[in-house]
Amino acid sequence: MKRSLSILALTGTLAVGGLVGYELNTRTAPVTASATTQAVTSQTAPDTNLSAGSGAQGQMVQAANGTYDGGRARTESEANTVQVVKDRQGGLVYVSVRESSANSAQAQLRQRLQQQLPFTLPDDGSGSGQAQTGTGSGFFVTGSGDIITNNHVVEGASEITIRLHGDKTEYKAKVVARAPDFDLALIRAEGLPAGAAKPIPLGDSDNLDVGLKAVAMGAPFGLEFSVSEGIISSLERTVPVGTRGVEQSVIQTDAAINPGNSGGPLLDSAGQVIGVNTQILTGGSGQSAGVGFAIPVNTVKKLLPQLQAGKGGVIQTPTLGVQFTDLSVLSAAQRKQAGLPAQGALIQEVAPDSPAAAAGLRGGTTAGLQLNGQAETQGSGADTLNTDGDIITAVDGQPIGEGDDLRRAIIGKRIGDRVKLTVQRAGKTRTVDVTLSAFSFPTRNQ
Repeated sequence: MKRSLSILALTGTLAVGGLVGYELNTRTAPVTASATTQAVTSQTAPDTNLSAGSGAQGQMVQAANGTYDGGRARTESEANTVQVVKDRQGGLVYVSVRESSANSAQAQLRQRLQQQLPFTLPDDGSGSGQAQTGTGSGFFVTGSGDIITNNHVVEGASEITIRLHGDKTEYKAKVVARAPDFDLALIRAEGLPAGAAKPIPLGDSDNLDVGLKAVAMGAPFGLEFSVSEGIISSLERTVPVGTRGVEQSVIQTDAAINPGNSGGPLLDSAGQVIGVNTQILTGGSGQSAGVGFAIPVNTVKKLLPQLQAGKGGVIQTPTLGVQFTDLSVLSAAQRKQAGLPAQGALIQEVAPDSPAAAAGLRGGTTAGLQLNGQAETQGSGADTLNTDGDIITAVDGQPIGEGDDLRRAIIGKRIGDRVKLTVQRAGKTRTVDVTLSAFSFPTRNQ
């Protein structure tokens, strides 16, 4: 039974479908209106103004030179979209996977995601115990056949095949490496003819503006080579990304994204990848409601060297090894009662042999506040709050406004990195250096 591997279905809400990187600042100059204005000469279409005094608004005018194709008039925007699609269609990849059974790693992954995160995944008949198949999307990043896609598309697959646009030939592919905490994976196609892999250039997601064009390519619902267009709707969104569900910055777009688009490219008007389509916000139907999310391409650029050297492994992200409470979710009265600051991560517990323990951080020992279900304690279901633990107020000088600020700051580092934590203890502030490692700690902890 065919299904889509997109976790594009966050309940109510979000569906699965990261952030900083290398240096590629290629950016096209903005298109000015002068060329279009100069091209409006003697051949002007009939005036279709519906209201007096509206000037040029509502008029159909001749398009700029070069936007005619076989007698079909096109606006500059249409011509640009057509050209982007023609230039980049060779870099799009259709990904198909097969699971050995309903008890496969992929089926178990879905179960873990449903337990850990508020995902509603498509019913694929897993109860049958038979082999399952699914589809997703991806795109070439090298001429040698390296393909970026979503981790949730390929994790646990017993067999991966890819096809190119306009070609029914199937090629086997293998996982080079995965970055589950960023929902990214690199797969490599085998046996491709010379020149078949057409990499799509990577843009700069730090250099975007709300309102810019966004073109999504992929295979929603298995409909191969589907293109949708919209704009960048917001650059201020954070949503749970990856298997640990850490809130990370994403690109919001209204370009239609649906299950099967997972792993496909989101392009700008220069034909550069600006994001990897990964999640949608739904009204419960599991389909696009005009709010889609893409992992910023700078996340890909940051991780790409590690992925290419991965040798089939998993890129691990560091943890501190602490349980903490987000002080920003406490009421002002609660904070006043316990003598706590308005913001920060109040440590409840420090795991033995963790990076935090090695740095001398301390958890709380005295239950000084009744929570009554109002506070969020990462990794603990306690009803009371220990108020005498260390309070992390900044990471490398960046203030902790909410608990996820700490989690984002740590997950964005690499194993072996050193971070400076600003810590309050017994009313005094000090700086603590922590060397990060891949410490194993219960889910949703740092």
